[in-house]
Amino acid sequence: MESRNELIEHQHAHDGHTHHEHEHGHVHAHPQQGHIVPRRPSPEELSHIQGWGADLDRKNRPGVPMERTPPRYTDAEEGVPEQQPERVEVLVSPERPGITPLFGTVQPPSGLSGMIRRAAFKSTENDLRHWLLLLLADRVNVVEGIAEDLAHGHVPNVFAEMGLGAEWKHNPAGLVKKAAIGAAVVGTAWYLLNRRSRYR
Repeated sequence: MESRNELIEHQHAHDGHTHHEHEHGHVHAHPQQGHIVPRRPSPEELSHIQGWGADLDRKNRPGVPMERTPPRYTDAEEGVPEQQPERVEVLVSPERPGITPLFGTVQPPSGLSGMIRRAAFKSTENDLRHWLLLLLADRVNVVEGIAEDLAHGHVPNVFAEMGLGAEWKHNPAGLVKKAAIGAAVVGTAWYLLNRRSRYR
């Protein structure tokens, strides 16, 4: 491994090329740092890092022999892809009013969750309300999905779909804690609503 002095001398030896490389855009220097010549460390300089270079030998790579050399060539056309036809409502951020050439159409906004998402996309992405409304829309969409299943005669297994069985197996204390918090929140809400109706 090179000592610090050797590295400094190595850097000074390249100072004559600095100006030429800078003119061609190869060197990005901070104003306070002066010109810095980028240099890739040698394998010997990096050998002290545990595990470094473990995949240099192709025989040690997990993808071999499935890995192809040369890699597979995908005949992708250069330039902007052809614009996908817009057959469903696609929500876009105010920062990016133009729609992308390709987009997903699996879950277009619909119902109450769709209304919440439309409201969310009226705000910019740096607005906290944008993300809170999207989180709320996801929760509302879960309830809408359960209602839709029931309307089609399918009773969803909410316990299994929420992963409660796995959590009871691997994290019973955490599940009990969540259940206690949920029960406390529901109980407090029920008590406050009951109390309010009594005063009326």
